[in-house]
Amino acid sequence: MATNPLGFPSWNIPGDNAWQLTAASLVGLQSIPGLAVLYAGIVKKKWAINSAFMVFYAFSCVLIVWVIWGYKMAFGVQWGHAPFVGTPGPVLTSDQLLAQAILPTSGTVANYPMATMVYFQFVFAAITVIIVAAAFLGRISFTAWMIFVPLWITFSYVVGAFSLWGGGFLAAMGVIDYSGGYVIHVSSGTAGFVGAWWIGPRLDKDREDFQPNNVLMVLVGAGILWIGWNGFNGGDPYSASTDAGVAVLNTNICAAMSLLTWTVWDIVYHKKPSVIGAVNGLICGLVAITPAAGVIDGWAAIVMGFLSGSIPWFSMNITGKNFRLFRIVDDCLGIFHTHAVAGFVGGIFTGVFATPDGCAAFGLTNPGGAIAGNWKQVWLQLVGALFIIGLNIVMTSIIFALLRLVVPLRMSDAALEIGDDAVHGEEAYALFHDGQRSLLYGDTERHHVHDGGELGHMNVTEGIPVIADRGMATGSVRKDSPVSGEELKQD
Repeated sequence: MATNPLGFPSWNIPGDNAWQLTAASLVGLQSIPGLAVLYAGIVKKKWAINSAFMVFYAFSCVLIVWVIWGYKMAFGVQWGHAPFVGTPGPVLTSDQLLAQAILPTSGTVANYPMATMVYFQFVFAAITVIIVAAAFLGRISFTAWMIFVPLWITFSYVVGAFSLWGGGFLAAMGVIDYSGGYVIHVSSGTAGFVGAWWIGPRLDKDREDFQPNNVLMVLVGAGILWIGWNGFNGGDPYSASTDAGVAVLNTNICAAMSLLTWTVWDIVYHKKPSVIGAVNGLICGLVAITPAAGVIDGWAAIVMGFLSGSIPWFSMNITGKNFRLFRIVDDCLGIFHTHAVAGFVGGIFTGVFATPDGCAAFGLTNPGGAIAGNWKQVWLQLVGALFIIGLNIVMTSIIFALLRLVVPLRMSDAALEIGDDAVHGEEAYALFHDGQRSLLYGDTERHHVHDGGELGHMNVTEGIPVIADRGMATGSVRKDSPVSGEELKQD
């Protein structure tokens, strides 16, 4: 292998590698803490921990699946005669990870190591199933979620990723999905809606009253999503290219226009500018621009922002409240509208607004979209969307149909009444000293703590708090040593 005097492979371009790792980290931050924080704030208080931990679990689980078999199924050598999935296998050895990043079926070559490519593609896989979780919040059995995540990545996500990004049949046909409008958003929105039907609804009272417990936390999560999307779309040229800059700018233009449009519709229809509504509008704009980010002009990004702030708004606020199907299926955060509908809108209008120059800058041979006289691109975009929708209806249904034979999909009504404490034995907020525990040190039962200060397992003997030593650094307090409330505060 040829090397330069610094000992780096000659094919490694440090700027490209640095940007790709930065972009991957931005996308990772969209999940952790972005969506973890957003979910924890937007649900009722009793579901804050469960919702956030579903994100952390999925992120961890997908990474292990990805490096053992998932990455090669999505971006490896085609598996036999199947033009929609790669051959499974691990990417864990030094010779694999230090080699130049190459996607063998598509023939794509990047100027950085395979380790960078594997991690970059992982964060996209992780956030996809994390978005699916948004439809299931507030009632899915955590055990069912633990099993669903690796199965769905293995049998659904990798198929869409290979078909569109890994050199599969949709890519060969010429379907454009710049950064995941189909692979990630139409996929997750469809799977979430179908899965919500299989799992069943939340408690009736929770569906009727599911006010966010912390709107400011929702805004923090949404802000992380927005800025993180610079890596989401800016990283997909696989280099620090001119097209990456175009993708980042278009992403922000569309997101801003979509947020403004949604807010105006809320004012016109509901007479108030809803903050949660604005977050939905923002997300719809980010989703809609994703399949188009680097292949359209800036003015088209504004138009797409208006469309993504309007069509999903009507889908959620008019269709979603009047069609019986949407009342039966409990899609908790409405991701069918914000991801499936918005992703579909973005994908179809990519076929309208794609320019020859934009396609060439992204390394595509497509002659642009309808505005360039290529109306066939609109048809190709529709075919791509229908395949992803059909794939996720079928695979998600099969997974849940089999899964329910093994474990309950939905928590019991008794657990649903309680929430986090029933599932995890923990609560997000203890605002009034209402039964604190030190789970870090093994306490599994509630013990009221006198004068606050959770210092291990607390007992009360004749009105005097007694602290049990569990190896905590609490000064010279002895095991079973009586201490006053004031002493506890000082510690």
